[in-house]
This record gives sequence, structure tokens and C-alpha cells, in this order.
Amino acid sequence: MRVGARGSGRAPTAGMACYKAGERSRLIYAIREYRGRKDEPKGFSWRDLRDLTVRARIQPGGPIVLVWDNLRLHLTAGMRAFITAKAEWLTMFHLPTYALDLNLQEGSWSLVKREIGNLAAARTSLRSPEP
Repeated sequence: MRVGARGSGRAPTAGMACYKAGERSRLIYAIREYRGRKDEPKGFSWRDLRDLTVRARIQPGGPIVLVWDNLRLHLTAGMRAFITAKAEWLTMFHLPTYALDLNLQEGSWSLVKREIGNLAAARTSLRSPEP
């Protein structure tokens, strides 16, 4: 997330949407301000995500099911060790790197891309050869 203020600041954000039966949904998030200073972290570490997960457990209470993409922080050894250690209340699923079933627009987009490629190939073959 870019910050619209003066300077080159950024505000990396991490969040979790939490749902519990019979209760209102909650958004638990963390924001880290980055101003481009020396030795200032640009984003989150796996420890920050671990702490966010623990806070998410404390807020609504009960077990947690995480559904994560393949961000590098989600795949670190430290995060894996944490998930293994908290297996009694933490279940984690990784989304596949590519799943056509989860992105229905991708099927039609691949057809469009193929047609664009065919048009480009047809245009280059119609040109007369250079002398």
C-alpha cells in the first residue's frame, strides 16, 4: 500500500478475516510504517505473521484455519515450525501456485491471449520481405 503523503513512505499491511459461527466477522490486521530509513525493515517478517496469528487466536478464541498463498514468508522454516508446534489449534492450507478452477476468468483469458498471438503472427507474415 502506498502512502499518499510527502516522501517515499510505504505502509505494508497484513490481515486476516476471522469468522466464527454465530458471531460477527472480524478483520485482524497489522500495519508497518516504512519511511526508507537505514536499517528499517521494509515489510513483515515471519515472526510478525506469527504474532498476528496468535492475536487472531486470542480475539475470537477457538481453533484457526489459515488459507495462505505461496508468499515466501508463509513458507519459511520458522513459520512451518510454529504451525507444527501449534497443531492443536492451528490448521494451515496453502493455495496451489496455479489453479484454473479457482480463477474462472483465466480460461477465457487464455483464449484471448492466444488470439492476440495469432493476430501478431499473421501481421508479421503479411509483411513483404526486406530487400
